[in-house]
Amino acid sequence: MSKEPLPVQKKTTLLDLALRKARRQKIPVLTAYDTPGAQAAEAAGIDVLLVGDSVGMVVLGYPTTLPVTMEQMVHHAAAVARGASRALLIGDMPFLSYQVSPEEAVRNAGRLVKEGGMEAVKLEGGREVLQAVSAILAAGIPVMGHVGLTPQSIHKLGGWRVQGKDRRSALAILDDALALEEAGCFAVVLESVPARLAALVTERLTIPTIGIGAGAGCDGQVLVSHDLLGLFTGRTPKFVKRYANLFDEMTRAFRDYGEEVKQGAFPATEQTYEMPDPEWDAVCSALEAREGALPGPVLVSRGGRGRCGS
Repeated sequence: MSKEPLPVQKKTTLLDLALRKARRQKIPVLTAYDTPGAQAAEAAGIDVLLVGDSVGMVVLGYPTTLPVTMEQMVHHAAAVARGASRALLIGDMPFLSYQVSPEEAVRNAGRLVKEGGMEAVKLEGGREVLQAVSAILAAGIPVMGHVGLTPQSIHKLGGWRVQGKDRRSALAILDDALALEEAGCFAVVLESVPARLAALVTERLTIPTIGIGAGAGCDGQVLVSHDLLGLFTGRTPKFVKRYANLFDEMTRAFRDYGEEVKQGAFPATEQTYEMPDPEWDAVCSALEAREGALPGPVLVSRGGRGRCGS
């Protein structure tokens, strides 16, 4: 009996995100940095994947996102694109890839699309990055904004601090988000801001807000996949919820492997390739004829003949 073909899942687009905002349907977003991660996220039904510059901290071992280069972002973006066919793919623009000039911003955004296979880019900042946003949009590349705690400005902000906790800074975040919407961004990430402020911004914007440490009032949520999976052992923000602890599971598996190798238990027969006996006897005969009585350890063939490994 033939199996029913799996239904073809529709490609997620910017129009889908806008429609979900209008229908008040929440939008789950995950970071991805490689092909297996992208495949697993899609299999789980995640419709939006962000290749975040957080790769620098959770994969490459940097203390912040600042050292991440365009080459690294393009490399990881391309790996994600090879593993995803349905999700909307957004690539982070790393530090100094868009701040120098609008021309540089367009060139680097274009690399994420042409070489990295991304369908949109994300950059950090509000009104101060509008020129870059406008230039990238003019080149036909969709842009996602990012306000609140912006990790590329971590030194300016004085550390990993919640933003928008007073009147002045709260209104500045709202105005930045409104300016990004007016400039043409299709969505805005709100990071580490009070929940009531994030809900206010979400209410005022016609484009979706994606929260990370911004409460449940946003149109969607994003988490760093390595945080969610318990793979990252460094600093974990308050807003992270761990759905698994894969670091411990990986450690256990690696330990078991190491012990089995030391004890000679791995590889076992089921992990070993075999050779037909006649072919093995032919190898032994060929070696015996070729080497003759050369000195060496006496090794026997399957049938106990000649100088050959058993």
